[in-house]
Amino acid sequence: MSPRAALPLAVVALACLLPFVASDYRLFQLTMVLVYAIALLGLNILTGFNGQISLGHGAFYAIGAYGAAIAMEHAGVPYWATLPLAGVVCGVAGFLFGVPALRLEGVYLALATFALALAMPQLLKYKHFDQWTGGVQGIVILKPDAPFGLPLSADQWLYYFTLMVTIVLFVAARNLLRGRIGRAIVAIRDQPIAAQAMGIDAALFKSLTFGVSAAFTGVAGALGAIAVQFVAPDSFGFFLSIIFLVGSVVGGVASIQGAVWGALFIQFVPNLADRISKAAPWAVYGLAMIAFVYLLPTGVAGGIALLRAKFAAHRRGSAEAQPRRRST
Repeated sequence: MSPRAALPLAVVALACLLPFVASDYRLFQLTMVLVYAIALLGLNILTGFNGQISLGHGAFYAIGAYGAAIAMEHAGVPYWATLPLAGVVCGVAGFLFGVPALRLEGVYLALATFALALAMPQLLKYKHFDQWTGGVQGIVILKPDAPFGLPLSADQWLYYFTLMVTIVLFVAARNLLRGRIGRAIVAIRDQPIAAQAMGIDAALFKSLTFGVSAAFTGVAGALGAIAVQFVAPDSFGFFLSIIFLVGSVVGGVASIQGAVWGALFIQFVPNLADRISKAAPWAVYGLAMIAFVYLLPTGVAGGIALLRAKFAAHRRGSAEAQPRRRST
């Protein structure tokens, strides 16, 4: 087995062992890391691979979360069935939003998506939706127990369930981006005129990419609602969309694995900043972001790729130098 294939398997094996050594609170944090990784993966597909800037993915996260909560609370839908439901609803919403957004580019598209993020909490508080959304009080969700009599606590089972969903979605995203569709998505980002000349329907692919991105984020929202056991409008303010963008940039925008690094950043760095300074935690958080952008301008994933390239070049140089020494 090649080292490149062995490393992901080793990471998954380590992740499977964590529930037996981590506390319940730490396990909840790790579950949220997986949730955020899915959301950042969706944003990376749109922003990193297709070049469309979005400041509104917190709205799709909220739609997925409320979709799961309403389905579980009012329709008795099993928690696992809310994930495809959230994905379909957010996918359709993202596609429909992407169609008129095709007229916008760059900062104008970012501004339009930012407006969506601003409007979402107010829409969730709309009085005529109170019977479904619970208004400002929100909805409380019960955490699911382990099925089939498995000797796992609710926190351990939810972590494993989220881990399985994360692996499936990451593999699906990898296959999508490495196929013909993925090459078309990247071509539209890099050379839009050449892509259209080759017969790629840029409008259709941009809308579909927006839909796929929103679907990933919606599934993350459903998982996040189940993990937190509560949804309320104020939990999905515009700052959530900013946090997603920060995590995407820190992890690496045009990278699949960058979503994991970004999720670790947005989950643990605020807690670390709070421990360092109770008076000004956001100042510490801001300094941490500046340090990451300055030291790793291509994100953590880009920095790791650069180190791998330098290490491979060093090994090639050493291998070429050895025959020369022998010949002399």
